[in-house]
Amino acid sequence: MRQATVYIDSTALQYNLNRVKQLAPNAKIVSMVKANAYGHGVKDCLAALSETDAFGVACLEEALEIRALGFEQPITLIEGVFTADEMSSVIEQKLECVIHHSQQVDWLLANKTAYIENKLKVWVKLNSGMNRLGFKVAEIVDVINTLKAEGFTCVLAMHFANADSEQHPLNDQQREQFLQVKNACAPILASCCNSAAIFKWPELNFDFVRPGIMLYGASPFADKNAHDLDLKPVMTFTAEIIALNTIQAGEAVGYGSHFVANNKTELAIVSIGYGDGYPRAFPKQNYVAIKGQTVPVVGRVAMDMIAIDVTGLNAQLGAKVELWGNTRLVDEVAEANGTIGYELLCRLSNRPTRKQI
Repeated sequence: MRQATVYIDSTALQYNLNRVKQLAPNAKIVSMVKANAYGHGVKDCLAALSETDAFGVACLEEALEIRALGFEQPITLIEGVFTADEMSSVIEQKLECVIHHSQQVDWLLANKTAYIENKLKVWVKLNSGMNRLGFKVAEIVDVINTLKAEGFTCVLAMHFANADSEQHPLNDQQREQFLQVKNACAPILASCCNSAAIFKWPELNFDFVRPGIMLYGASPFADKNAHDLDLKPVMTFTAEIIALNTIQAGEAVGYGSHFVANNKTELAIVSIGYGDGYPRAFPKQNYVAIKGQTVPVVGRVAMDMIAIDVTGLNAQLGAKVELWGNTRLVDEVAEANGTIGYELLCRLSNRPTRKQI
């Protein structure tokens, strides 16, 4: 049987949640579990996050899955509802909405009594420069004041576009606009910190923080890895060696014959490929790990197999190869692939076996 396997470490997930508590001790935690818990599997992650104050998801379908699994924490729909008829499910399941355009305000007001009776907060999104969702400064104060006058409990919310970039000028603009609106609407609950901002700006943690990638033990920064941030990778992705070959100088391996050996080379063929969600294109040299030691991937990644250089390692058939995990971090694989760890985690296929450890 093919042995491509995704291991999910619940203890690591709990550890990372506790890191959030250490960094933001006075804020409530909205754990982001959208996109199937960043590819880790909602069913496999929720129990380990049971001590979170709330969950954050992208859409109603994701929230309903959490409720079906028996979890009763508040859930915030970070993109709000998409149609008016979703409001009935929102109220029935006691979900909280982000609102970011006027139509959503109308849908909310049409369901005011039931929403307020269920003690649900309204998250009002400020567009302070990311320019995806939200009300601009010129209009958001009126929106919030209208909702407060109608009896709603509001949370002023914002998302940083460049929290991972220390010197980006938009950071100061977004902070200033957020504080301007917060002061104008006082008293009001507030939330603006994602994973990167939780680390960088503790003074902005306010009432709610919204950790995402840090929960799963990956880094929101290009210049710091998970170990630097005292985070533990939750996912370990492995496969096994299924064949061993020796090639001579001048011989090639894989589609396109892009890798040509300079010397006698011992190769191991590993049962993993882009059919499993392992990335195909690597502008930079990529590596995997065997028994804590990194070795290079050589030749093109195929749908079902990769080749690795195991010269001098006495590699054996059936040996486990770590594609990413504690030794070869997912962010390192992503950097070699020209992308970010978020994408690699989210785009894994259903083909690998999943196990909890």
